[in-house]
Amino acid sequence: MNITLPKSNWSVLHYKQKLQSLEKLIILSFFMLLFSTAAFAQTVVKGIVYDNDKSPIPGATIQVAGTNTRTQSDVEGKYAITAPSPTAKLIFSFVGMETQTVSINNQTVVNVTLSSSNNLDAVVVVGYGSVKKSDLTGAATTVSAKDFNKGPLNAPDQLIQGKVAGVQMINNSGQPGGASTVRIRGNSAITGTGQPLYVVDGVALDGRSARPSSSAGIGTAPDGNPLNFINPADIESMEILKDASATAIYGSRAAYGVVLITTKRGKSGDTKIDVSASAGVSNIAKKVDVLSGDEYRAALARYNLTTGNFGSSVDALDAITRTAYNQNYSVGISGGANGNTYRASLGYQDQQGIIRSTDFKKYSAGFNGNFKFLESKKLGLDVNMISNQYLESIAPITTDAGFTGSLISQALAWNPTQSFYNADGSLFIDYGTTTINPMAALAANNDKSKVSTILGSVSPYYKITPWLEYRMLASVNYSTGIRRASTRSFLNLQGIQPSGAFLGGYASYSNSELITQQFTNTLNFNKEIVSKLNLNAIIGYEYSSFINKGTTNTATGFGEIDGDYTDAFQTTAPANRTFSAYNSPTTELQSYFARAIFNYDSKYILTATIRADGSTKFGKSNRYGYFPSLAAAWDIKKESFMVNNEWINQLKLRVSYGKTGNQDFPSGSAQQRYDYGNSNGAPTLIAINNANPNLKWQSDVQTNVGVDFAVLKNRLTGSIEYFHKKTNDLLFPQISFVPAVGGNVPTWVNLPGQIINKGLELTLNGNIIEQDNISWSLGGNATFIKNEVQNISGIIKTGSLNGQGLSGVTTEVIQNGLPLFAMVTRQYNGLDANGFSLYTDDGFTNYYVGNPNPKVIMGLSTNFRYKKLSFTANFNGAFGQDIYNNTANSVLAISNLGTRNISSALATLPVPESLANPIAASSRYIEKGDYVKLANATLNYNFGNIGKAIKSLNVYVNGQNLFVITNYTGFDPEVNVNKGVSGVPSAGIDYTAYPTARTFNFGVNFSL
Repeated sequence: MNITLPKSNWSVLHYKQKLQSLEKLIILSFFMLLFSTAAFAQTVVKGIVYDNDKSPIPGATIQVAGTNTRTQSDVEGKYAITAPSPTAKLIFSFVGMETQTVSINNQTVVNVTLSSSNNLDAVVVVGYGSVKKSDLTGAATTVSAKDFNKGPLNAPDQLIQGKVAGVQMINNSGQPGGASTVRIRGNSAITGTGQPLYVVDGVALDGRSARPSSSAGIGTAPDGNPLNFINPADIESMEILKDASATAIYGSRAAYGVVLITTKRGKSGDTKIDVSASAGVSNIAKKVDVLSGDEYRAALARYNLTTGNFGSSVDALDAITRTAYNQNYSVGISGGANGNTYRASLGYQDQQGIIRSTDFKKYSAGFNGNFKFLESKKLGLDVNMISNQYLESIAPITTDAGFTGSLISQALAWNPTQSFYNADGSLFIDYGTTTINPMAALAANNDKSKVSTILGSVSPYYKITPWLEYRMLASVNYSTGIRRASTRSFLNLQGIQPSGAFLGGYASYSNSELITQQFTNTLNFNKEIVSKLNLNAIIGYEYSSFINKGTTNTATGFGEIDGDYTDAFQTTAPANRTFSAYNSPTTELQSYFARAIFNYDSKYILTATIRADGSTKFGKSNRYGYFPSLAAAWDIKKESFMVNNEWINQLKLRVSYGKTGNQDFPSGSAQQRYDYGNSNGAPTLIAINNANPNLKWQSDVQTNVGVDFAVLKNRLTGSIEYFHKKTNDLLFPQISFVPAVGGNVPTWVNLPGQIINKGLELTLNGNIIEQDNISWSLGGNATFIKNEVQNISGIIKTGSLNGQGLSGVTTEVIQNGLPLFAMVTRQYNGLDANGFSLYTDDGFTNYYVGNPNPKVIMGLSTNFRYKKLSFTANFNGAFGQDIYNNTANSVLAISNLGTRNISSALATLPVPESLANPIAASSRYIEKGDYVKLANATLNYNFGNIGKAIKSLNVYVNGQNLFVITNYTGFDPEVNVNKGVSGVPSAGIDYTAYPTARTFNFGVNFSL
């Protein structure tokens, strides 16, 4: 055997080392190859995160599934993230949105829309706290800022018109800053306003406006809106609470529903500046059809009248109206760090009215801060402040002017053949007659108001444990109003124009103060107390006080002095001056409340609420009222038999029963009250209210059954609600003659009987198209409602009519078996052969001939988006209600012909109406008030970021009151002129109201 040996041991060792080096090189190369392959496989994915309305979501979290790799979207919703492979999955999440997992599938651009329409983990404000949407058992609807109506709106209630089932919002007047009526689930107020309780960041508002109600000596002017002090641009969301389960926590103030207003808050991060600006024009939306100059002359010829033609052709309504301009600016500055955030805002609004010499200017500022202290961050402090001042120039338009009329009736009835001016250019004034030149009325009137408001609150809190928190809130709402009104002596109005030694002219100076203080202490508990059973509970104590006081000075006999009458009261004779003051008894309200929400296994929810209110408005025998509610909900979708059902995404049943109260009536109503007067130079006491120690709370017992649903992967969502509300122990000022004071003095009593409102609410929202570049959503709501008065004895009359021939006439009643404010009057049957009115039973019997309460109210919204261009339209409407046209009845009657104008319809009747046909109330002037209105439409283009400074630039064109479909002949079927009698309100009567404006705006908003 031949064996070859290495030459040396060193050679063997060297050989082995070479082999080991080669092995290491191969292994290293292998790992480098793997690394490079892995690196090559990584994918950078970009995209945008949207919400349901295709608005970008800043701050959304994007995570690579199975890894710790994550990022957040920027202010435009954009993100970029590195994925390990083109087949990885991304997880998108955001607070209040449904988490979504998406496979990359070899894409480099992935845009995602996160849905919140059926997010049961979203937080909902419900009063003195918030709960998950999944824990809701009551009827509550949230409207967020992105869904608000757009445009130069003066007050928050206008933001939600047509947006919520069961809620009807009516603009009482076209005057900028004028009051509105909001009714939630029908009308049940036989005294007071019937308005919901408004709560701003936990502070309950008084509900009254500090603007004095005095006017320039011609009648009562429409009220101002008590919500004018809030800048709509500062509002984040509004929560509308409708049933007892949702409202009972507010007890005696919740009979007409509750609207919770949450203002915008700062967010942690760099300082952010939000800017919005708009400008626009307005014109009268619709005119009342009266005769032109040529038509008037033809009518004179038809009736063989030889007088009344003065040769001109004028349009008085055109003369007193104008193209009005508006501008609106808002700036918000926000930011914060380490849990401490702030937001400050400034706003300015200047809105001309379409009636000449009217306008509305508002200056607003706000600040809120949310601060946390201690290393544990358990101690916190929330600070809120809203300050505002608005100025109004008010037209001489009143709700109760007599036959001489206010500005609108003067214009409508002006003879269209008579010039407004004399040959020398001076105003034509027909002294010795009651015909008022509307241009002279404008020139003679000067009515201005200024209202200043500050609402401030501080709310310290301490988190005792993660599940137990104590909070205190202290707030003051101070509002003061000043109003100066005068009418010059050259106007030919009785009591204004000079007569004998009387120099003429009228002036008033009024001021008022409203002060509300609120102190609230609450203890919140939120914890799983046993397996699967969670308890969310709150107990609290609250004290509130309300102060209302003011003064009014009036004077007459100024003559034509050079200067504003309100600056020269001293020029009048002392006998021509009056001075009065009032200070209503301070109302105090002391309350104890508690709410508990039990949630078992996220399927079964039970809510119990109780509130006890003690009020100084009531007598000693019934000082406290108790308002409980009980509600339950069953999330059927969470049951095992529904979990695998893919086409039903939500199915929840809710049932509630409870009681709420009402104290919307004057303070001191249960007490014997007197006012100071003067008799023969000595002070005297005049009884104004009789005592009733047994006066008790009016209450509303409510039942609600609701179903919430979502189908087709949440593409279609909605709810169905049945409600039944019974109002008992109706508070009413019973008038009785008191011999000791020689007059009629009210005694507040509880009437037997009930007001019933029952009906069905439907809400439906659908995402018809939902793609990256195009989307279309459509949403609507409808409420079917029936109103009836039951078991009331006797008849309560209200609904006063005004104008020539109608003094002291009423046309509405509160009567057993009829709807509230039923229209009861003569039943008109046309004209006889001689042109005189025919009535059933010759007019000796009054009949139920009209119902001012709508049977159906509706809202419809649609949003269409193509890439960066979007269009939104919002409709609202009402059906089944009647309107009494007091304007046609008294202002435009046929008997005017020859001196004043008439309705165009009267000039073309087949049988000419007799000029001697008396003016009388009847069903002739009751018209159907059905309407559908395109109340708001916006065309928006989202430019996005411009350079490094401007973020989220949006430019839009907006229109308000664009058109209305109706057969009503007045200015607007959306009408609610105050025609109440002795504190009893009315509904559906139209009388020479300030016309509605159609407005177009151009606006821009962006962030810095």
